[in-house]
Order: sequence, then structure tokens, then C-alpha cells
Amino acid sequence: MNQSSKALQEWAINKIKTEYPEDIALLVAVEGASINNDGHGEAFDYFVPATERGEELSQTFIIDGVGKDLYPRSWERMEKTADLEDRATICLGNAKIVYSRSKEDEVRFEEIRKRLYQNLADPHFVYRKALENLNVAMSLYSTLVFEEKMYNIRGLAGFIHYYLSVSVACINGTYDDNWHAGILPTMRKWKALPEKFIEYYEALLEATTAEELKNISYAMIGSSRLFIAKYKPEDKEPQGEVDFYDLADWYQELRTTWNRLYFYCESGDKDAGFGEACSLQSELSIVAQEYGLGEMDLLGAYEPENLKTLAKQAKGLEGRIVAAIENRGIQIRRYESVEAFLKENS
Repeated sequence: MNQSSKALQEWAINKIKTEYPEDIALLVAVEGASINNDGHGEAFDYFVPATERGEELSQTFIIDGVGKDLYPRSWERMEKTADLEDRATICLGNAKIVYSRSKEDEVRFEEIRKRLYQNLADPHFVYRKALENLNVAMSLYSTLVFEEKMYNIRGLAGFIHYYLSVSVACINGTYDDNWHAGILPTMRKWKALPEKFIEYYEALLEATTAEELKNISYAMIGSSRLFIAKYKPEDKEPQGEVDFYDLADWYQELRTTWNRLYFYCESGDKDAGFGEACSLQSELSIVAQEYGLGEMDLLGAYEPENLKTLAKQAKGLEGRIVAAIENRGIQIRRYESVEAFLKENS
């Protein structure tokens, strides 16, 4: 840190001590954020307010042509950063406390930073976050394909790559070091990458037409989807909080859907059969995840000229549902007739 940055840091600390001694919990610098020796983040990057009055410390100014921003990051925002809900993970991972109101504030900060590292080491957590960012990229692509203005196309392609990069960073159990300095050095440090991920980005930098940018974006998403899928953790066996009696209730209610699907498949009604299968697939995907039942692929068996294949697949999935219930000693409420139901329930 040069003398100018040191003097600026001392000014901020003195201002806190004299004007906001009980209102500011921490003053934090961020290491590695300076580009071209602009001193960004060296003296300070942000402060953590302890009271509403502490927010008043926030200010922006320019020194020797360089913009400075002394801004607040609440404890709540810090926790979101640790949970990768706030993109600026460098502000937590590369943070350096330069002033603290108390030891307790320092400990609280370090506990939040520890939470970040624990989350990054959790394969279920990072996989979920990777999927979230992949979904954002895919959503942006759905806009990109209809865009005609070049500056919008290029911008969307750039953000698609950014969100895919965040997904890949999650899978690698890391966060962005400082992407303002360029993403290529960061990507080359990662141990695992989607196929041609760096090549696609380099092609993005060289692209000059809308068609190129759209094609590269599509290829990046496709490659990233395959990459992320390889890191899907095995489903955990549901613990006590999952009630399989609820699954039994779900099955008893949805049994009519299976009946309808079998009927439409038998009668060769593609229209009705496809609609019923889509509805059932949606339900199956939810319970499969909630109850740890593994993948339940129904629609993959849809063949427009042979609906019996779909019916056979539905039968197999129904059997898996029934087995998951009955193997836990739960009896499905089946009756041969209304009379049998009334006899047992009257």
C-alpha cells in the first residue's frame, strides 16, 4: 500500500473513531482489487454499520482522477455473500479488516467468512448454486436469440459467459479472485473446465457478427450443462424429516392420473396421453427429489407411434413409488369396491 492509500485509510479510521465510534463495526479493505495501481480497495473498500446512523459514513469522491467509494455492507449482506447469493465474493474471501469496534465484531466476521469456505466445500451446495447460475445463463440466451441490436447481443453473450463462469467456479469450489482484471487468468487456474470452455470464450472475444455470438453462446451453454451434470451428487437417503405417509397420500391421490395415462396410451390418443404424461412427469420430478427416489424419467419414453412404450415406463415408475412406500411398512389404502371401503370405514 502506497503512502497516499495509507493516508486515506488513516483518515477513514480517524473519522470512525471520532464521529462514529459506536456506529461502525468494521472497516474492511479488499486485497488484490487494485488495477493498474489505482489503489482500489487498498485503503478501504467498505464498512459494516452497527447502527442506522452508521450508514451516514457512506460517501463517494474522486482523488487524482480515481473514483473512491466508501460504502456499507450490512451483516445480512455479508451472510448472503457467504451463501453465494451476492456476487461480490472477493469482498469476503479477500477481505482484510483494517478497523474493528470490538473483538466480537471480528469474530462474527470471521465466522461468516468460514461459512463461505464451508459452503464451497459442500458438493450439494455448489452443485445447486451451479445450476442456479446455469439457469440464469439459459434465461439470458432465450432473450439473446431474438435480439437484433449488436450492442445488446454482445452484452448478453458476455453475461451468459459470466454466469456460466460462476457455475464452473462453484463446481471448482472457489470464487472469483478479481474478474475485473480479466477472466482468462482465473479460468486457467481451475482444475476442471467444460469442454472447450476457454476456447469458446476466446472465440467470443474475437467474434464480429451476431450469428457468431449466438452460436458461441449456445455452444458454451451446451458444454457447461454436460460439465455440471457430471458433478451431480448422489441423492441422499431421506432422513426423519421426510414423511413417507405423505408420499402414500400423494400416490393415492395421483393414482387416477396413472389410470388416465394408461387409458390414453391404450387408445392411441397422443394428444391426451402426452398432456397427462407431462403433468405426471412434473409431479414425479418433485417427489423424486424430495424423497430421494433417484431420477424418474417418464417423458423420455414417449414415442408418438408407440404409446405402449410410455405406458410400460409409467408402470415401472409406479412400481418404484409403491415399493418406496411399502418397504417402509406403510400400507397403501386400496379397496376392491365401495362396499369394501364402507365396511372398513364405517
